[in-house]
Amino acid sequence: MTEQSPNNETPEAPDTGLDETGAEQADRRSLPLVQLLPNIVTLLGLCAGLTSMRYALSGSFEAAAGLLVLAALIDGIDGLLARKLNAASHFGAELDSLSDFVCFGVAPGLFVYIFVLQGWPGLGWLLVLVYVLCACLRLARFNVNRNAPPPPGRAHFVGVPAPAGAMLALLPIYLTLAGWIDLREIPVAAGVYVGSVGLLMISRLPTPSLKSVRIPRKRAVLVMVAMVVYAGALISRPWIVLALSDLAYLALLGWNSWRERRRLA
Repeated sequence: MTEQSPNNETPEAPDTGLDETGAEQADRRSLPLVQLLPNIVTLLGLCAGLTSMRYALSGSFEAAAGLLVLAALIDGIDGLLARKLNAASHFGAELDSLSDFVCFGVAPGLFVYIFVLQGWPGLGWLLVLVYVLCACLRLARFNVNRNAPPPPGRAHFVGVPAPAGAMLALLPIYLTLAGWIDLREIPVAAGVYVGSVGLLMISRLPTPSLKSVRIPRKRAVLVMVAMVVYAGALISRPWIVLALSDLAYLALLGWNSWRERRRLA
């Protein structure tokens, strides 16, 4: 039986020396591990981008390209985790931006120069600098406008996002590894293309966002099957699938540009 006081009163709880304010301060000294998961995933993506540069410098071009694709996939996961776990923070946002600059600015630029543009070292490097600087400006503009209201109309990006820009910049490498055309023999075309991708990132062109894509419920199964087929093709024929994906995205950008000009005319 529980021991009672002589007057049948419940004994007072022992004084811990912590008031409510002290308890709140104690809670601030620790945080749940799940709150760190988005930042851990961001750091893993940064490691993939940095390791891609190492493989590019050593001549392991397929591994370097694969790691940049992995970094792009990870970039889509960390933001989703932060929203689902309610773990978004200013620190995580700045970390993600710095990681994006390395993975989707510096790493693709260096990779393209080593793989394609060493035969055109002067202007080729200058165009790589244009791409990298545009990626930096793109991310800086995104950071400044992070809390601004979204643009009117359907959800879309203004300019090509940094991960998509990196995948577009790697198109000369995809085409060469797929065996369609060896752009190392025509570095001028590859250099002009990479510089143009950089300008697309800082453009005001509206570009599609997955948030605006709506799927009819009756076609949801077909979409999932299509994604499984795409993933299987990506594993078995990665360079062909990535090259076709880039070309399809460029066609979509061209369509959006034509439609925007027609709307403003």
